[in-house]
Amino acid sequence: MNDSHIAEVLVKTASACAASCRSHEPVVLTANTGPRTERTILVRRAFRLEFITIAWMVVEAGVSLWGGARADSVSLRAFGIDSLIEIISAGVLIWRLVVELRHGQVFAERAERTASRITGGLLFGLAAYVVIAAALKFVAHTGEVFSLPGLIITMLAMPIMYFLASRKIVIAEALGSRAMRADAMESVTCGYLSLVVVVGLTMQALTGAWWVDAATSLGVVWFLVKEGREAWTGDCSC
Repeated sequence: MNDSHIAEVLVKTASACAASCRSHEPVVLTANTGPRTERTILVRRAFRLEFITIAWMVVEAGVSLWGGARADSVSLRAFGIDSLIEIISAGVLIWRLVVELRHGQVFAERAERTASRITGGLLFGLAAYVVIAAALKFVAHTGEVFSLPGLIITMLAMPIMYFLASRKIVIAEALGSRAMRADAMESVTCGYLSLVVVVGLTMQALTGAWWVDAATSLGVVWFLVKEGREAWTGDCSC
């Protein structure tokens, strides 16, 4: 084999390699993270969901607490405080996701146990507050005043919480994250809470009975305890 034939073979080989390289999709890189893995994409989607959750919960908490204060409604104030807890929960979960991006999945799993217990403790505290406040209302025979802003915000919360919860559950399953699953369950529970408050406010508007608010707020307690237990133990059944 002469030199010209060898050169011709090398040229053909190089051309074939170049064509093969061009036929493949380019590798997408992200800053300081190397190749963009499927798990990294899921984590970033989780970030977006949590930021949406925080933005909505700020509005929900503000309107509910303001309306609850004006109407002297335990159930509406509890709904607003639950919204504040969800803001804290979303913030803690964002911290957990940042830990995974910086230190890896194994380290993040230890962090999420702490995140879940913080949320569970806050929910148990809220349940205790609601029981005490409702008991005081029963003793004093005092009720609430109908709150139109409270009714509107709680009605809007139901479809929004359904949307957020369904997306969070999918990502939680894909990531295998108990903290994300617990956060999804908080969104589910928030939707049920909003339904309970809507029923209470509607009954208050129709009947004007003094005991409606106290009774409705006790109905909220069951959801708070269930949500808190699941967050504390990490045993969530969506």
